[in-house]
Amino acid sequence: MTRQLLTGLLVLASCRGGEAPPARTGSGTDMRNPAHVQENLEANRIEARDLVNHASRHRLPTTVSGTGVHHLLLRDRPGAAAQPGQWATVNYRMELLNGTLCSASEPGHPESFQVEMDHVESGLHEAIQHLSPGDSAVILIPSYRAHGLVGDMDKVPMRSSIVYHIGLVSLSGPRDR
Repeated sequence: MTRQLLTGLLVLASCRGGEAPPARTGSGTDMRNPAHVQENLEANRIEARDLVNHASRHRLPTTVSGTGVHHLLLRDRPGAAAQPGQWATVNYRMELLNGTLCSASEPGHPESFQVEMDHVESGLHEAIQHLSPGDSAVILIPSYRAHGLVGDMDKVPMRSSIVYHIGLVSLSGPRDR
């Protein structure tokens, strides 16, 4: 009982009466620090250059969105493009810029996600909305629209751009599932 009371008092004392905690000044922790902002801007510029170089090296005349996502339609079928809330069923291969395979759908077993609703890369949500069923595309996604600063803690390293080779098999409405 005394231990619980002591713990409770320590927690209350550490709350500091509702004041905001002081700004952190350690390495990479205070984004109000202009040096950290500049460092991130420079990293984004380098990453954008790397994506352009990758597209050029592989002769991919991609279209670049305002958010930095590149896409190239390889096969364009007539039809309505994917919309938020729909289920997109896709065959895909995801790799790093150096060609290292990170994940892929199993042959004959496409995977599905709900557009703008599921836990896939925000860059994929954006790019899939340019595709209609039967389309295939190459999508280059910068890290800040993919797995971010920490990667996926498995196969995608921190701050890594990713490449999707994707085919949209079908679309279904949110209530069709």
